[in-house]
Amino acid sequence: MKEVEFNLLDEPWVRVLCIDCTVREVSLTDALLYAHEYKGLAGELPTQDVAVLRLLLAVLHTVFSRVDVQGENAPISAGAEPDLALDRWESLWRLKHFPVQPITTYLEKWHERFWLFHPERPFWQVPQAKIGTAYSAAKLNGEISESSNKLRMFTAYSGTGKSELSYAQAARWLLYVNGFDDTSAKPKGKGLPSTGAGWLGKLGLILAQGNTLFETLMLNLVMLKDGEQPWQPPLPCWELPEARSAERTEIPQPDDLAALLTLQSRRLLLHREGEKVTGYTLLGGDFFERENAFCEQMTVWRAVPAPKNGPVTYLPKRHDPAKQFWREFPSVFLQESGGRRPGVVRWVEELTRSNDAILDRKTLIRFQITGVGYGDKDFFVTDTFSDSLTFHTALLDELGRRWRQKITDEIDRCGKLAQAVGSLARNLDIAASDPDRASKKNSANAAREQFYFRLDQPFRRWLCDIDPAWDGETAEEYVRQWRADAKRIAQTLGRQLVDQSGNAAFIGRMIQSSGSKASDKGTYYSASKVYNWFLADVNRVYQK
Repeated sequence: MKEVEFNLLDEPWVRVLCIDCTVREVSLTDALLYAHEYKGLAGELPTQDVAVLRLLLAVLHTVFSRVDVQGENAPISAGAEPDLALDRWESLWRLKHFPVQPITTYLEKWHERFWLFHPERPFWQVPQAKIGTAYSAAKLNGEISESSNKLRMFTAYSGTGKSELSYAQAARWLLYVNGFDDTSAKPKGKGLPSTGAGWLGKLGLILAQGNTLFETLMLNLVMLKDGEQPWQPPLPCWELPEARSAERTEIPQPDDLAALLTLQSRRLLLHREGEKVTGYTLLGGDFFERENAFCEQMTVWRAVPAPKNGPVTYLPKRHDPAKQFWREFPSVFLQESGGRRPGVVRWVEELTRSNDAILDRKTLIRFQITGVGYGDKDFFVTDTFSDSLTFHTALLDELGRRWRQKITDEIDRCGKLAQAVGSLARNLDIAASDPDRASKKNSANAAREQFYFRLDQPFRRWLCDIDPAWDGETAEEYVRQWRADAKRIAQTLGRQLVDQSGNAAFIGRMIQSSGSKASDKGTYYSASKVYNWFLADVNRVYQK
């Protein structure tokens, strides 16, 4: 077995979706040089695609922060004029593909640092991790994420498919585990701090998507931090003179994008037998304070109330996998509500600013969220999820301000309709059975979820079709049409809940409130009566 083997710049391992909708594996070099010929990444999981995407972005940011499209030395560093970064980005966008010479020149220079197996500098790994917690290939594979004491009853793999991985598979999952690893590994040193889950697992990940891999990479190539100022000079992990190997190391928040994108949340070392990877060992790696970590451009934020009159603190906000992405619209896209928009959203907005905008305001932009669900104290992974939202790019700029508020108002009204549906479901339970028994049933939550499920596709279509240039009566009529649709969906579901409530609910029962006097006759609950209450609640949602 060779000590030096499988160079990621030459060997196929990045899974891409071709224009004809077939999936193939290509080298890292080909993924960049032919990105315009691929529709996107097509890894085993959306979260794996994010990890691979960040590696590709780190290469691009490093290269084009130092040289221009022709490969001439023209560094963009902190303190430079923002227009310089915007011009560099625009020249790449207009080219519609990544130039060969700057990328190949850079990758040839660092070719030795991209060996998956190497005695001193294996890619994304450190030899010192051999003393870490040992895991099998089944734990490395994020589709299984199976440890020795937690076996999956139903998995997508069996036999040798669970016990070993190809080099190409292992390379992809290596990036994934570094970003999304759980907290099950035990420290080897004494008194070391907890690092928590991998950095990507702590985030509410969001990225912009284009029609090709080239466009997706470009839209997420944030040349200005938060759309404002250039970054510090790039220093990706493979350019470090020595790889960091100390266990559970707290570092300052990265101030250059390449360092952030190649953050080593874990110290890893792959183990192989024959031509297969059979397992790995792992230690905690680099971590930094999450509070106000605005260097991260691909996360949703949540505000933490300030003590007394202190400044507001922001933390990454994980997504709720049970909540459709459009229901998060206000916290993600509405700066006016006192929130903080993700850096990639602010970047896309910057590209549409001014009369000579780089991006056409009339084009559709798609944002994707993705993440993993963790069990107790992030000790194990329970689920992986992804969702996306498409709308006109102009919704992000000043022209779309009034529409952003209208959309937020309608989402708030949808929430009130969901509450009305949930109340109807609970009241029908009360009409059919004892109130204490009814309160223990989960019918209200199930009814709300059903309402949002029925509302989901109509709302997405409504949002996608909004033209921010609409004004006056055209805009009001479009909003009225949506309200009529939402009201109809709620009422239809309400009638179905009544129809399914049974004879006992139609007969009804008298319920006396707790603490009431004996002379108090109480409230009569029946299917017809609570349905009338529901209709009144729905009508109040849209009263002026």
